[in-house]
Amino acid sequence: MQALLAVVVTWLSINLGLPATGEAPRVELATPAQMAAVRYGRLVAAQPERMESRHAMTESFEDVFAIYDDASRTIYLHEDWTGTTPADSSLLVHEMVHHLQNMAGMTFACPGEREKDAYRAQRAWLELFDRTLEGEFGIDPMTLLVRTSCGM
Repeated sequence: MQALLAVVVTWLSINLGLPATGEAPRVELATPAQMAAVRYGRLVAAQPERMESRHAMTESFEDVFAIYDDASRTIYLHEDWTGTTPADSSLLVHEMVHHLQNMAGMTFACPGEREKDAYRAQRAWLELFDRTLEGEFGIDPMTLLVRTSCGM
């Protein structure tokens, strides 16, 4: 895993201009419920007045395959992740962007703005293998626009 992380950091630094860091993130496999708990905690801290029921939040994470936690500097990958496919490795690329953003102390107007570089990197990585975000994850251009915008 360390060799793959080093390749990804170098690739991101060269292709996106993100500052490389010598500190690798922790990487753990997790269930959707565990990833929901990480994200749910983040959402409660950011917007407690807008939270839905915990049950509804957990159900909405069944299609989450990876998440990065700034505080623990940990990338959580879906428990079935193997890293053997372009789609799998693109998830690591996406989350590694967030790690590099975090380590560089970058700030963003909203969570969507933070996602722009992550999706741009993931798309470019998949294109190396003649794959697309839409083909691998069902993320069409409109979905991408919504996920990378600040309050449309």
